[in-house]
Amino acid sequence: MRLLLIEDDSLLGKSIQRGLTDAGHACDWVTRGDEALRRAKDEWYDVMVLDLMLPDLSGLDVVRRLRAEGGEQAVLILTALGSLDDRVAGLRAGADDYLVKPFAFAELSARVDALGRRSGKGSRTELREGPLVLDLRTRRVTRDGRDIELTPTEFNLLEYLVRNADQTVTRRMLCEHLWDADWEGVTNVIEVHINRLRSKIERGFDDRLIHTVRGIGYALRAR
Repeated sequence: MRLLLIEDDSLLGKSIQRGLTDAGHACDWVTRGDEALRRAKDEWYDVMVLDLMLPDLSGLDVVRRLRAEGGEQAVLILTALGSLDDRVAGLRAGADDYLVKPFAFAELSARVDALGRRSGKGSRTELREGPLVLDLRTRRVTRDGRDIELTPTEFNLLEYLVRNADQTVTRRMLCEHLWDADWEGVTNVIEVHINRLRSKIERGFDDRLIHTVRGIGYALRAR
């Protein structure tokens, strides 16, 4: 899953980000509410983990503005404010779950996983990653609003890279996802498809999106 952590305590933020990353998620971390709202507008996150006491906007203001702007991401409030009134206010503002500090990381991880399942990631019809937009119903792809024509295999390959954005995807993973095949036998095929995909989504643009991780595989980085 793609997660956004909003936490202004640097030690706690680093610790939570590392733990969620080790649990297999792609986790971005910001320290301000205005940055969280900008990220949520530009990119898709399955779950946002939100502190209430931030240096600019309050966490309650963040979640209220997120919902007012149509944001459907699941929100878990993670805060030291643990009274009944605080919990009720958070949930009424639009949060989906509420966890009080200090907390056990295992519980935080389990709650994030549960929210991710409930958020219906698999049922979303659109994926966004930086300038890329993938419509999963029509299989239309655009970059900065420009249509990009892909073959079915290229679309499936790009979708997999987008769903695992900022993470290294191995050749084995790609082969098993696309063809359920013996990866050693189709390494060259993977490289051919990657090169064709690169030429289509990067030609005419300044920034590269698909990066080779030497000896391992590939990573899509859109920012």
